[in-house]
Amino acid sequence: MAAGGAGVSVGGDGPVTQSPDTSPEIEALLVARWRELEPWQKIAIVCDLQRAADDAAVVGIIERHPAAAAGEIRLRLTALKHGRDFAVNFLGWDPQVHGW
Repeated sequence: MAAGGAGVSVGGDGPVTQSPDTSPEIEALLVARWRELEPWQKIAIVCDLQRAADDAAVVGIIERHPAAAAGEIRLRLTALKHGRDFAVNFLGWDPQVHGW
């Protein structure tokens, strides 16, 4: 296992990887693949990942607030993503009052 802070290997004795559980060969393949992608493909991947994260957050909201209507779920998701100040200042909705 690579030595280093926060799970990142440090240079010195060999190749540096971004994660101690990924071999330098596999990381090189990943980086090469990312470099081959067109910008729009990278954006599509990031959008898909964000959509998946939002879906997971919505599941959590529904578990905590099963009677919440669609609009309330959107408010709660926005508060989770952008914070209380944003929700209060721009939506007039305080998650500390209504619950996260």
